[in-house]
Parts: sequence; C-alpha cells; structure tokens
Amino acid sequence: MDAMTVGMAEEKRHVAANSVFAAVAITGFKAVVGITTGSLGILSEALHSALDLVAAVITLVSVRVSDRPADEGHHYGHGKFENFSAFVETGLLGLTCVWIVYEAVKRLVFRGVEVEPSPAAFMVMAFSIATDFWRSRALKRVAVKYNSQALEADALHFSTDIWSSSAVILGLTVVWAGRAYHLPILQIADPIAALVVAGIVMTVTWRLGRETMDALVDAAPAGLHDRVVDAVASVPGVLSVEAVRLRRAGNRTFADVRVALARTLSFERTESFSTEVSGAVQGVVPNAEVTVRAVPRVSSDESLIDQVRTMAARHDVTVRDLSILEVAGTLDIEPFLEFDGTLSLKAVHDRVTAIEREITAEMPRVRSIVSHVAPAGAIATDAEQIHDPQLEAALRTAAMQVDGVIDVHDFRIRRVGDQLDVSCHCLLADETALNVVHEKLVAAEHRVRDCDSRLGRIVLHPEPASEG
Repeated sequence: MDAMTVGMAEEKRHVAANSVFAAVAITGFKAVVGITTGSLGILSEALHSALDLVAAVITLVSVRVSDRPADEGHHYGHGKFENFSAFVETGLLGLTCVWIVYEAVKRLVFRGVEVEPSPAAFMVMAFSIATDFWRSRALKRVAVKYNSQALEADALHFSTDIWSSSAVILGLTVVWAGRAYHLPILQIADPIAALVVAGIVMTVTWRLGRETMDALVDAAPAGLHDRVVDAVASVPGVLSVEAVRLRRAGNRTFADVRVALARTLSFERTESFSTEVSGAVQGVVPNAEVTVRAVPRVSSDESLIDQVRTMAARHDVTVRDLSILEVAGTLDIEPFLEFDGTLSLKAVHDRVTAIEREITAEMPRVRSIVSHVAPAGAIATDAEQIHDPQLEAALRTAAMQVDGVIDVHDFRIRRVGDQLDVSCHCLLADETALNVVHEKLVAAEHRVRDCDSRLGRIVLHPEPASEG
C-alpha cells in the first residue's frame, strides 16, 4: 500500500480503538449505577452501551480487514467487511430495542420498581453524554474524510446516544421530583424514558439497516446514477451513455460505464476518451474505481470516406487510398485495398466481395464499386534521387500558372524504373479554404504533368504563405 493508504488505515484504526476504550468505560459505569439505583432507563442504557462495545469491537476489526488490498479471492478488495460490520450493528440495536420495550411495558403494566435517582446516576449519564459527544465527532470526522460506512454507523449511533442519555436524565429528574414532592405516580417516568430510548434506537436501527442492506445488495445511492450519467454525457465526443453500474464496497465505489463513441476513432483517441470519462465519474464520486467500455457507433458527422474505411476495417483490411465521385446524385467508389501478400487471389476476391456488399447495403446511393488490391506494405524498389535544375524550373513555372499558387519549392525528384516521382511544397494564402486548396493542387498537378512524359507519381504539399 502507498503512504496515503497506510495513513488512512492507521487513522481509521486509531479512532475505532478509542471508541472501544470509551465503550468499555461507559458500559461499566452505567451497569454499576443502574443496578444500584434500579433505574430501567440506566439499565437500558447500560445494555445499549454493552452492545455499543460489541459494535465498536466489530467496527475495529472490520476497518482493519477492509483496508487490505485486493487479492486473488477478493477482486474488489475487502471493503464489504465494513458493510457487514454495520449490518451486525443494526441487528444488535434491534435486540436492544426488543429488551428495552419488554422491560418498560412490564414495569408500566404489571409491576413497578423503586428507582433511586442518586447523584451517581446523574453523574454517570452526564459522563456518558460528554464521552459520546467526543467520540461521535471523532468518528464522523474520519468517516467523512475516508468515506467509511462502518465508522459512519458508529458516529451516527453514538450521536443518538446523546439524546437517549438525555431522555434518561429527564426521567430520573422527574422520578426525583416525584419523591421530593410525594407524587408516586411520577415513578413511571423512568420506564417511559426507557421507551423514549427504545424509540430513538429504533429510528437509528431503521436508518442503518436500510443503508447497510443497500450496500450489501449493491444498490446505488439515490440520485447518484443520474448524476454520473449527466457528468459522463457532458464529456465532449461522447455520443451517448449506454449503461452505468455502481456498487459500493466499504469506503470505495466501483463504477462500470459503457459509452458510445464514433467508430472512426483511433485506439489511442478511444483510450484518451476513457481517461476523460473516468475523470468525469470521479468528479461526482471522488476516488471511485472506474471501468470504461467504449462501444463503436455511427456519428452524425461521419463522412463517406469514414464509412468506407470503417466497413473495410471490419474485415481487417486497410484502405490505402479512396476515390468517391458523385454523378447525378449517385456515388462511384474506387477503394485501393491492402491485403496480406501471401493470400490467394480467391481469398482476396471473397473478402473484397463481402466489403462491397456491405458498402452497397449501408450506402444506398452507391452506383458502382471498383476495388483495386495491392499487397500490404508494398514499396517501390531501386529508387534514385536525382537533381535536375531545368526540370525543377519547368515544374515550378507550370505550377505557378494556377491562380492562387504563390510559390513552389523544395523539389524532390526520384527515378523509379522508367518514371520520375516528384514531390514539392506549394505556398498558398493562409486564409484559403481547404476545399479551394484541393482544387488548386489538382489543377497544378495537371499543369506539372504536361511538362515531362516521364512523370509518374506527383505529390504537392500545401503550405500557408506565412510558413514559407
């Protein structure tokens, strides 16, 4: 574990251990005073505190186990031990409520018990309130800091103990007043106070039970799913959010997200999107462990070229070059496809046929497809770099006859067999639109080609005039 994880584990264990020590002291004091005074309110509080002690021990054990890293048997870590700890604490609180209600009803209906509201009773309850206030704040601080459900359950539990202890003090005060003013009827204040304690404990039990069961059955916190969906959908480039699944284990949240991305994206760009989506989820759920699955989908701005390349890629075929001509509202397509050079002609033909069928099915405007094939990675051989100033001058003059071409430079001429391959840079105005640039380069290529019958491949690289 890294230094931050170790620090978190130590702080959680420290505050849980302090809670155990406090529970031992409070339980002992309440038990002694409850027995000596006969107060059901204090005895119920003593039992409540005894169960608090058990719960605090379980919490201490659970936070020690839950911070262990994932292993071969626990792929999502050991965080569920915290949820299980809170579940056990809920059961213990429920048992407390049953006993308190039983004893209170018995004293109210069947037989009364003489209660002695001694100064020690008030002192122990005041001590209990002060201790519960201290440890509930300490537990809450660490629970919020590290999103620990076990510590949060303890903090909530002990904060309600303050109110239940206050109810007991109120009951003892009323009993004392009854004895001082000779009003025996006020003796019932003690079992009534016990019922108030039971009501408070039951409220806490219901809340804890609902939260722990949600965690144990992997229920997503209310509203969290929608907030995560909104955050992911706001990532530029995400076409849609197809699924979000959330589960919590202890203080950690795991998110599985499936998003639709344009099918034309490269692997590197898709990985970049996954990182951005993870960041969006963690903006809603800090420190969440996010798994992102990208699903290829057709985007609204997908071009005809993108569609053809995508369909070829389904068959593991690379489109080296592609010509698409629109004739009277229909499309003539000529793709140049690369295949493994060791494949047979029949195998290549079958794959080309399958690609052409898909193109025709998905692009209704296609009128004809003429596919050209070549071995992947084929390169020219026996190329020779030559320097011909006269040819360069002629090529430059021809290209600059096209309106808009400002300059032509950086010629590279190579002899490939009986042909000459030429590449050069053409300067055009910075503000020239790309489609206009394309038209100018096509026109310049036609002019250049007329200069020498030996010219084969001609590549004109456009550059803005400011960079020339």
